[in-house]
Amino acid sequence: MGALDRIRRRLSGARQPAPPAAEAPAVRATPEEEARLWAVLREDPNDVQSFHALARIVRQRAAEGHREGDPHKAADDAVWALAEELAHSGRAWYPLVELGRLSVHDDRDQALKRFATASDRDASGIALATSLRVLREEGLPQEAIGLGVGHWRPREHVVEVGRQLVLAAVEARRPADARRSLDALSGNPDAAAVAAVRAELEPLVDEAERQRAAGPGSGSIPVIDVREKKIFRRP
Repeated sequence: MGALDRIRRRLSGARQPAPPAAEAPAVRATPEEEARLWAVLREDPNDVQSFHALARIVRQRAAEGHREGDPHKAADDAVWALAEELAHSGRAWYPLVELGRLSVHDDRDQALKRFATASDRDASGIALATSLRVLREEGLPQEAIGLGVGHWRPREHVVEVGRQLVLAAVEARRPADARRSLDALSGNPDAAAVAAVRAELEPLVDEAERQRAAGPGSGSIPVIDVREKKIFRRP
């Protein structure tokens, strides 16, 4: 196993896959539970857990109602409608991230606008970090870099934004950008989080720089993919 493989396994946790479990039967939510979730999300449209709980309900209902057509598309359309309704709130950023995720391969420009708007609505940087991670998960690290460079405020945003930018730059084979993003984290006041991220990513950036310096004829791995398991999974 090469050095890069060892780094990638360490970043991913190198967990052995769990044995497949029997699929649990769908549990139909009561009208009271659905009403409760709507109330929670109208109060806080960025409650991720409640969003996905309600999304599961609307997906299930839509799929069951379109057995003659494409149940998966009907389910996605139902989640789209849910996210679109919640996104009308000026405080809502997570519904915009979900809209971006659903549209990123069909209408990339509009998806990027949604990610940008979500990032503008959240001063902490969590929305930006989430948007960057979605773009990486969808195989679009270059787009993640563009979004991050235009919106990242290293001194004000959570450290996870910088972490996602470094990973995107490594995946895009842009080690110089990865190094600049890693160095920019030093301005963040959360010294403990910065130290943890540097300890995690410094070996990866070093390896990316080594591969770039070695050149295409060195037998190095041409693409570095360090995409992680999703934090927020679509139902």
